[in-house]
Amino acid sequence: MSFVMKNTDLAMGAKASGSSAVSKRPATAVSKAAGKVAGLAVLVLAVSLPTAGADADADAGSPIGVSLPAPGGPYPVGTVVMRLVDRSRPDPLVAAKPYRELMISLWYPAAGGGPLAPHMAPLAAADWDRHSAPPLGIAKGAVAWAATRTHARVGAPVEPRAGKLPVVLFGSGDGGPRTLGTTLVEDLASRGYLVVTVDHTYEADQVEFPGRRLVRALPLPAKLTPKVIAKLLAKHARARLADMRHVLDQVTALAHGRPIGGKLPEGMLGAPDASRVGVLGQSLGGSVAAQLTRDDPRVDVGVNLDGAYVGPVATRGATRPFLQLAAETHTRDSEPSWKSFWRASTGWKRELRFKGAAHGSFTDLQPLLPQIAAKLPTVPLADYVGTIDPGRSVAAQRVYIGAFFDLHLRGKPTHLFDAPDTRFPEVSLIP
Repeated sequence: MSFVMKNTDLAMGAKASGSSAVSKRPATAVSKAAGKVAGLAVLVLAVSLPTAGADADADAGSPIGVSLPAPGGPYPVGTVVMRLVDRSRPDPLVAAKPYRELMISLWYPAAGGGPLAPHMAPLAAADWDRHSAPPLGIAKGAVAWAATRTHARVGAPVEPRAGKLPVVLFGSGDGGPRTLGTTLVEDLASRGYLVVTVDHTYEADQVEFPGRRLVRALPLPAKLTPKVIAKLLAKHARARLADMRHVLDQVTALAHGRPIGGKLPEGMLGAPDASRVGVLGQSLGGSVAAQLTRDDPRVDVGVNLDGAYVGPVATRGATRPFLQLAAETHTRDSEPSWKSFWRASTGWKRELRFKGAAHGSFTDLQPLLPQIAAKLPTVPLADYVGTIDPGRSVAAQRVYIGAFFDLHLRGKPTHLFDAPDTRFPEVSLIP
């Protein structure tokens, strides 16, 4: 089951009002309902997005080439992939496995060159093509997923002029691979942050490990009743919390000059600033960001990208600065966990609603799907990423998220959250 189908199904099933199982609905029906439920440097006003097929062969039968928007910060970006093993606990999703194994990526301001990193690792891209893209209305082989490149250089040295790097952990939606946040992650790295993206093994659709080893998500239960879905989401949230804490342990080790599992880029030891930490997450990743911000004293701030809240944080709220971004139809009236979370939160808080946005607008689907739909008109574009202009959507998300972290992790003042900004008419501040 694809990220969007799985994520939408689980989010809808977990509604406090209770809904019937939705796993057998057509993709378009599920995504339309998700629009109503939505569970789970120099500022620019738009991001230039390439036209569909810009990198594809002239042959009309060749796969569609897609590209990610370039980051807008002052620094080039570097990235490195790492495998982490947490031997302090058994795997929370596969009881027979005596340790927890994760794949992460570090994204950071870079000096020097190197090859551009792929958006998805080769086996993961092939698996996405076979299993995750078809429920989006994209036939197997229609898009050259493996050919898509990021703007980050593999293993490039850390840029020393960036100084100590504030840290942001990123988590995708339930079932989503860590790669689906690249559009926002690269931009934060280009602004001088160390961003760590995390795959949650056996939950993410696909995770590629070293040695050409692919691990797929565990099958979902045959009958997704609201009770079953709520239990599954709670289980995933608990696993993610432990995963994120382990990742933060590793980042803290790096900050103190201690190496962690794998070859590090030059200048990474001692580069993270573990005294300035934020968490950014989409859908279930946003709920976990809130819980981690509340529970872990090492975390200073958090951002939720259109996710319903799962677990204790839904009623206890956050006590530290927190930002939530919402699709157009996702409101505190339509999502009970948003209302209870907001009422209980006592720290600095802001909510932003993006007119015309849908749940998938806060993922890499926002820039990628319009390129594909231009060549494949049957792709239900509005169902997944709404009707908001994709370039403006990406630009506004980057600006507001960057300003939030700059304000609370770097002490850079901004008036962006004081009142609506005429430069971003799609974005409303919700009191």
